[in-house]
Amino acid sequence: MSKTIIEQLADFTAGSRFDQLPDIVVEESKRIVLDSIGCAVAATEQTKGRIGIDYGRLLGGSVKGNATIMGTGDRVSVVGAAFANGELINALDMDCVVPPGHVSPYVLPGALAMGEALASSGKALIEAVAVSHEMSHRFGKAMDNLRDTKDGESTPPKVFGYASSIFGATAAIGKLKGHDGERLAHALGIAGCISPVNFQMSWYQHPPFSTIKYLVGGVMAQQAMTAAHLSEFGHQGDLHILDDREWGYPRFIGTTKWEPEHITTGLGSEWLFPTLTSFKPYAHCRIMHASIDCVIQIVRDNDIKPHEIDAIKVNVEGFAEQPIWLNRQIGHVNDAQFSMAHGIAMAAHQPGHGRAWMDPELVFGTSVMGLMDKITTQVHPDYVRLLTSHGASRPALVELRARGQTFVMEKRYPKGSPSPDPSTYMTNDELAAKFRLNAEGVLAAANIDAIVDAVMGLEDVNDVGAILRMTGARQADVANRVA
Repeated sequence: MSKTIIEQLADFTAGSRFDQLPDIVVEESKRIVLDSIGCAVAATEQTKGRIGIDYGRLLGGSVKGNATIMGTGDRVSVVGAAFANGELINALDMDCVVPPGHVSPYVLPGALAMGEALASSGKALIEAVAVSHEMSHRFGKAMDNLRDTKDGESTPPKVFGYASSIFGATAAIGKLKGHDGERLAHALGIAGCISPVNFQMSWYQHPPFSTIKYLVGGVMAQQAMTAAHLSEFGHQGDLHILDDREWGYPRFIGTTKWEPEHITTGLGSEWLFPTLTSFKPYAHCRIMHASIDCVIQIVRDNDIKPHEIDAIKVNVEGFAEQPIWLNRQIGHVNDAQFSMAHGIAMAAHQPGHGRAWMDPELVFGTSVMGLMDKITTQVHPDYVRLLTSHGASRPALVELRARGQTFVMEKRYPKGSPSPDPSTYMTNDELAAKFRLNAEGVLAAANIDAIVDAVMGLEDVNDVGAILRMTGARQADVANRVA
């Protein structure tokens, strides 16, 4: 009898070994870990991040635990740490993007917490990161996609979200716990039954926007922990939940497209996620990054001050003409992360990279808010053609009027993307620089470089807990001890 999709995923998880991983898989897994830690520690004072920390503490129990809430020094239960860290990673919307979209905030927190609690090796963590991101990407290929097109038009689905990342998140935890194929299969079968819903399209339509965003990273981490542990304790999962289109996961999760061959073909021998992972220089929705790149370069090259700008017209991705991106009511920093007009206004002020993009004084400043009125957007006329010819395309065309002149710049691939343009690739040095900007003033200075070195040499780390504990040494705490 042929194995179910769940059983094939379990075999893939159990059988993935560090010494068999291609170099590019190892490298990209380390880059994802470093970037995600930086995004998390940068968000400890952001509202969504603080809420995640508070609830993580509540879940963590009253006794000091064995997992770290990054950027705080708190040691709580693995469930508490995973919840908080999931919220922290995505709070600034600066975490990396792996198609179908945000994956790391959902699959990485449980792996980090479990890896710390079990004193797992760096190699073991790399295995878990690789498996979880590969699995999540393959689910994205099998289901409806936000960037789908038909007959030359952008056709975003009516139901979309990242709920399917629960499979990768669960697999990562079970992998670190050393579960065999049978236990992993039941864990994945349970995961499918307790999957969050795909509510993302509703969130897009309802400004002012919920700070829940795409999906609560902490809840996903909780559910993955639940699935992995219930299996370990003896619960059985539905091993057929991915094979049954009429009654199974494809139906109740809301996808109209179900092409499971994308999940299983080449599984274990072909690794797809490394060449598709993009990293975000700015704390803003990825669809605006090429436009932001253009605006920053125009104002920098021509020394244009915000008050000199008369108008900015931006051509953007085809599916961006929806309320979440058209919104101009900025009442919360999360609104600023998605508003096209606000993002372009911020770019004109050149806030740099990293968490500076979410500085409330700049976000709600008179200059930024006033410039929004001078910004218009429309769909890029060649969006579909460019997208269908290369998936990394996020085309932008910017026309900026200032000083009686019109400055024009066009860009197809934003910075941070692996693309035919080698200049858009974010190098290890650039990722490390982003990490340092995000960690500066939050983590103890002595630990910042140590974390970079440890993560980029993760395969040589004997206990990943040592890295996580370094993320808990806050600069303020060190200063107080010195004083």
